[in-house]
Amino acid sequence: MDLPALLAQHPVVDGHNDLLWTAREETRYDWDALDVGVGGTPTHTDLPRLAAGGVGAQFWSVYVPTRLTGDHAVSATLEQVDAAYALTARYADRLAPARTADEVEAAWADGRIASLMGAEGGHSINSSLGTLRQLHALGVQYLTLTHNANTPWADSATDRPVAGGLTAFGREVVREMNRIGMMVDLSHVSAGTMRDALAVAEVPAIFSHSSARAVTDSPRNAPDDVLESLRDQGGVCMVTFVPKFVNQACADWHRGAVEAAAAEGIAEADNARFSPFYAAYRAARPEPVADLSDVVAHCEHVREVAGIDHVGLGGDYDGVEVLPTGLEDVTGYPALLSALADRGWSADDLARLTCRNVLRVMRSVEAGAREIQRLRGPSLARIEDLDHPVR
Repeated sequence: MDLPALLAQHPVVDGHNDLLWTAREETRYDWDALDVGVGGTPTHTDLPRLAAGGVGAQFWSVYVPTRLTGDHAVSATLEQVDAAYALTARYADRLAPARTADEVEAAWADGRIASLMGAEGGHSINSSLGTLRQLHALGVQYLTLTHNANTPWADSATDRPVAGGLTAFGREVVREMNRIGMMVDLSHVSAGTMRDALAVAEVPAIFSHSSARAVTDSPRNAPDDVLESLRDQGGVCMVTFVPKFVNQACADWHRGAVEAAAAEGIAEADNARFSPFYAAYRAARPEPVADLSDVVAHCEHVREVAGIDHVGLGGDYDGVEVLPTGLEDVTGYPALLSALADRGWSADDLARLTCRNVLRVMRSVEAGAREIQRLRGPSLARIEDLDHPVR
């Protein structure tokens, strides 16, 4: 199979990359100090390597940690959005801003990588539908309903369940996202939240960076019944490369770290305390190693359960310290596609995996929003009384 030709026609649309937060932490968004245009940066990601990896569109995560709350989380998220605009403008010869599937394909026609945004965690909206709408107006195409800690309206995969899934306000968040054309991202949320959101959603949802729980038993992965519901609803699971989500030994090692932290009164959701504990735990007990074959197994399982139309890729580059052997940076996508081709995936299968499934979902969400607005009209009175439910 001619993979360079396939990637030229069907480039990778990657669902999640944390370069922006790395830039904030390392250089305070100084793109002179972290010049991703020249290559060879200490990050997993730079523009020459994205091109070498066949990446044609990148969802940049405008993530902020859950230790930031309230208006502080909103302000930091806006700074991340600003950084995404600055990145795209600085390298305008190679990056093109995009909000729709048509704009993604227009960027390709112009020889550029489409630059998109997704917000990783419902804490970024501070329980405000108005803030949600304005993030979307600024070009944020998806919202991950939680990060590692619960929001007041949704349970996280890595926090103690409180709501049992979504609260009434959480269901309205999903409905409003459907109405405005913002993709609902179910990575990081509890299985109960996944099921509640899929039951409420009127358009396809996504997992921007999750894998299959039946293959690796991690709460961050999607159970088979959820993958089946995602299939029935028309969504896509973008398989991630994070070792503790794709390799059982790595998942068990991580679970040991979580249990050891809990014994000292430190919750995984408490990022400020858990992160230094985790670093010390890793230094004392080396983590097992995942490899490319682990990711292959997850791609195949999602395809088997949900179908070829419902699988994509979300590497989580620059969001983790260690990646699987063979997928160490964003140049790894061709190696993954080659391994899948060796397993019998056709060129058409690989085209759906790399971009066609995600572009279809984007178009479905866009069309669904137009239809919802046509049927319901522009009035927001039905939901505005639920803004700021915890104030």
